[in-house]
Amino acid sequence: MSTTEVQAFQDASGEIPIQAWLNGLRRSNPKAYRKCLARILELAEQGNAMRRPHADYLRDGIYELRASLSRVHYRIRYFFFGKNVVAVSHGITKEGEVPPKEIELSITRMKLVKKSPAKYTANFNI
Repeated sequence: MSTTEVQAFQDASGEIPIQAWLNGLRRSNPKAYRKCLARILELAEQGNAMRRPHADYLRDGIYELRASLSRVHYRIRYFFFGKNVVAVSHGITKEGEVPPKEIELSITRMKLVKKSPAKYTANFNI
């Protein structure tokens, strides 16, 4: 199976939301950080073959990686574009259902990436 290139969404100011979220998680909960990082590495290996319980399709081209630790659920949004390329949008800590505004944010970011990948993606430092 070929490897999937994992990139990060980068906003117009150059900020990388997933990197900031992971950096905060690394400081606050290193064990949860390692679990989320393991999911991202699995995504790089498995690409669109990745399934539940570690990944799930939400809607409109948006997927999520899933990691849990001590009843806390960590979710990382992502979407595919191009051949074997995925962009990681952002991460959240959640309880219950995924808030629709989080999915809408990922859809907005996906549209930006598809319109201008060079401007809205960055190498992902994992």
